[in-house]
Amino acid sequence: MREIGRAARAAADLLARAPAEVKSAALREAAAEIRRSADAILAANEEDMRGARARGLSAAMLDRLALDPKRLEATAAGVDAIAAFTDPIGEVIASWERPNGLRIERVRVPLGVIGIIYESRPNVTADAGALCLKSGNAAILRGGSESARSSAAIHACFARALATHGLPEAAVQLVPTQDREAVGIMLGEMTEFIDVIVPRGGKGLVARVQQDARVPVMAHLEGICHTFIHAAADLEMARSVTLNAKMRRTGICGATETVLVDRACAATHLEPVVKALLDAGCEVRGDAAAQAVDSRVKAAADDDFGKEFLDAIVAVKLVDGIDAALEHIRRFGSAHTDAIITDDAAAAERFLNELDSAIVMHNASTQFADGGEFGMGAEIGIATGKIHARGPVGAAELTSYKYRVHGSGQTRP
Repeated sequence: MREIGRAARAAADLLARAPAEVKSAALREAAAEIRRSADAILAANEEDMRGARARGLSAAMLDRLALDPKRLEATAAGVDAIAAFTDPIGEVIASWERPNGLRIERVRVPLGVIGIIYESRPNVTADAGALCLKSGNAAILRGGSESARSSAAIHACFARALATHGLPEAAVQLVPTQDREAVGIMLGEMTEFIDVIVPRGGKGLVARVQQDARVPVMAHLEGICHTFIHAAADLEMARSVTLNAKMRRTGICGATETVLVDRACAATHLEPVVKALLDAGCEVRGDAAAQAVDSRVKAAADDDFGKEFLDAIVAVKLVDGIDAALEHIRRFGSAHTDAIITDDAAAAERFLNELDSAIVMHNASTQFADGGEFGMGAEIGIATGKIHARGPVGAAELTSYKYRVHGSGQTRP
């Protein structure tokens, strides 16, 4: 592990000075390698899937692990998109001149070496590797044992692409062991090599990283996302957006876990929305009002509000207007992503301005909480903290800055 760290530090020094066009060319080559190696990657993924089924992994974990031609092409396309972005390194964020003639610039620079610890999703290997490379950072990737074969097959594409374009292969390294001790070493014994840790996985993984890491962490604990159907919501929009927000992919962190319905529109909106969810195969756990509209609705337990189901399960509750909705979300939410469905512009503005979540939405599915959908090409994850980065963490969010000061012989009196 320490040798991996040393190699990453040396690679980071070179990447910080690498020309933008060389990094972009390597990324385009990595995308092409993923496409050329599709059969091998999908075969490796099928082996991972067989092992995961044998181990009894949940449906949500299996969904995160699974690759198919469409998902793999989306992964390659994401790498291509990152390659096409403007290089953030060297960007002058701000500049000004002092009365004494000093010219000061705030300029983006890489963070250095980023450790990414993740579970299940093999596409994170590509997303994280590409974003780190674009932003001039070296990456140390430690994927979960359930996705080891898939991640290794994708990582091999990056290794070949880096070598082709004269960049150090240590710029994107995959920890070659599934021994849990490797994670402990990354968190506590590699502070001289790793500048930032990004965990991407379940609550247990993220909590452990936040507790044990001796370097800064960019993370979110849970994606407890809400969709609030306001009194002025268009019924068809409320139905279609809520259904997508919950059921498009139930195992992602942007999936809605609680639906709040304004009591003022319950007579017209509650039953159609609940029935749409039920008919789509979603288990609905509701309060008394939700149970009254359909016998298939189960009684919600107290802890169903504030739970990340990561499955085709949703909690539904009536609330008395926007104030009650905001109060509920502040109490039970995780500051990840929350949405309001309404045609009332003033209500939308209140929701967007007063709710302090990393992502707040108006008339859109919470499943858009994704770096690719934000135009970032991909993301390492959704950060819910307030230090450094918040929301989708793309290439620009993986940078820091320094100040460049230009003088003409000034001295300080």
